[in-house]
Amino acid sequence: MTVHNLEGVKQVQSLGFSRCVLSRELTFQEIENIKKNTDIELEVFVHGALCISYSGQCLLSSMIGGRSGNRGLCAQPCRLPYELHSEKEVLDKGYLLSPRDLCSIELLPELIKAGIDSFKIEGRMKTPTYVATVTKIYRKYIDLISQNIDLDNNSLRDLINKKLNEKNKNTLLSDKEELMQVFNRGEFSKGHLSEKENRNLIFKEKPNNMGLYLGEVYTFNQNKGHISLKLQNKLSIGDKISINSNSYTISELMINNKNFTSAPLGEIVKIGRMKGNINFKDKIYKIEDIYLNKASLPTFSENKEFKKIKINGEILVKKNTPIIFKVFGKDGFYKEVSYEKTLNMFPEEAINKPISKEKILDQLSKTGSTEFEFENINVILEDGLFIPKISILNELRREVLAGLENEVMKKYTHNISKKSINYEIPTNLSPAPNKKNISLLLNNLNLNMNYLDIQNANKLYIPLKYFYNNEYFELLKKLGDNFNLYVYMPIILRDLPSKENLYSSKLKNIVDNFSIKGFVISHISELEFLKAFNLEIISNYSLNVFNNISINMLKEKNISTITLSPELTKNEILNIETNLTDSNIQNLELIVYGNLPVMTNSYCYLGKSNKCYKECDKKCLKNDKYYLKDRMGFEFRILPDNLFSITTIYNSKITSINPSDLSLNNYRIDILDENIEDINSIIQTYLNGKRIDGKDYTNGAF
Repeated sequence: MTVHNLEGVKQVQSLGFSRCVLSRELTFQEIENIKKNTDIELEVFVHGALCISYSGQCLLSSMIGGRSGNRGLCAQPCRLPYELHSEKEVLDKGYLLSPRDLCSIELLPELIKAGIDSFKIEGRMKTPTYVATVTKIYRKYIDLISQNIDLDNNSLRDLINKKLNEKNKNTLLSDKEELMQVFNRGEFSKGHLSEKENRNLIFKEKPNNMGLYLGEVYTFNQNKGHISLKLQNKLSIGDKISINSNSYTISELMINNKNFTSAPLGEIVKIGRMKGNINFKDKIYKIEDIYLNKASLPTFSENKEFKKIKINGEILVKKNTPIIFKVFGKDGFYKEVSYEKTLNMFPEEAINKPISKEKILDQLSKTGSTEFEFENINVILEDGLFIPKISILNELRREVLAGLENEVMKKYTHNISKKSINYEIPTNLSPAPNKKNISLLLNNLNLNMNYLDIQNANKLYIPLKYFYNNEYFELLKKLGDNFNLYVYMPIILRDLPSKENLYSSKLKNIVDNFSIKGFVISHISELEFLKAFNLEIISNYSLNVFNNISINMLKEKNISTITLSPELTKNEILNIETNLTDSNIQNLELIVYGNLPVMTNSYCYLGKSNKCYKECDKKCLKNDKYYLKDRMGFEFRILPDNLFSITTIYNSKITSINPSDLSLNNYRIDILDENIEDINSIIQTYLNGKRIDGKDYTNGAF
């Protein structure tokens, strides 16, 4: 939900949330301020891979490959190479969207003393060794700080740094080295947690695990497959190394032509059985340590990892009565949950050997690989009975355990009506009415263009930053006098020291000085800033509205017009319409044309920093256009914004869809570089019920 300020936390708390995971771009000071001014639980990201985009505001994977990051399917195009260029020259190249991993152990004293409720560690698609190592080390330092909480932060940091560099007897690596070994991208950074600018956020040389640096290739005998090097870290048989992105497992390790199982830092060694494209001075990295793997193994072995849920049972085996088996949950999610199954089978009178309680218990207790384990089974058994088919008890046990699982899922599943999640294609909708309302977003104002020549635009959306710039004062006055003018709010409004002046007072000045009809809010926090004004509020696409539940919630917040997510398919939108009245359908808006923003970054690619700094040459203030070009040659326009310290990346292709089969009639057109003639032509195309087609256009998800 991109919750990045105090106002956003207050909004989610008002909606009933008990804990909020804050955006990873916040500084410690911002986090501390939020904690002081709210009583909701806060969760903060402390270690692991960082996305360059604010979470919830990245559509790159979705728009270029159909795999939505918002829906858990990100293909990570940010980990691919790009070239940064202006219209004149190439400025940079490499893995320009790939941040170093975050490590915030040294900042734990501040976070713990601030009262943060939960620390979040990234573990997506990582190895068990990574999970075991990182959680073990963070737990160690959380406990260390808690035991020495009376020390000041500088003393705690000295204690942490001393402990971080001590060698561990089982792995011969320090805690710092263990963290680096299990995963790092060009070492770690403190991400965005510091108030000072981070010019070390991106590692453009390599997008995946670096491991620990071992040294350079000194010699390579291709015939024998021998490499010699001077070790910058210890090396052992069974370790994995990386050379030129190729990985090898060490199976032969020699010192002075004698075989060893391990070699220390500083030793000149020869490693054998190497093949491939290896050259003099190639860098060698250790990407897996055999001793670290062995040391972490006991913490996730089966008997520790696979924990059973304790349950009780009762079975009734009586003459002339069907067999009944009932199970009861004991605690946790299963407390007061039960399930009963009656078999369509009657026990028979025994001719020879009747069935025993022990035999029944033996069959029913075999819970095997399920998550359940019987603590007690009460067997109510009449004497002299026989069950002709003993395997029926196995079947009964399986059905009862599955039934108990279904009962607990029903108990804790939200009751969303079937109607609201029906994805059958509707056939009875009437097409959109003839009257179409056009909303025009001008992302990039040009003082040399005469915007008064725009025709057939019902609403004009102008980004907030232009209302801060006196150069645009007269233009904005004219636009307010000639159009229904709306302030287009940015996605990110950070808790800046001068926020009161920037946001509350400034917004009042804007309303007082210009003819404003309303605001387009790009984040839920902005409802807090705007509650003093009795003006129309429109929600932007960035609120990620995917369904009727979100629509109803926003309507309760007095939002008049709701912009649907550009990730919705045509059929999904049709299904949303089936659940709305005609009047509510007319409160929906859809982006039908424009270069969609595919990323919102707390990072400037021109200044190579997450914040402005004095030494920057301020390319962002020049009139040049800047692009990121991918390996396929597609160019993504970037717009830096030094007022709010964000960069917006726009899709390489223009979204252009034909909404004529839909019932909604509010069409939004996003303009980036188009001239007035083009703008009027685009508007007329959509008023005529058509779309613009060609190699530069895409249907997006539609």
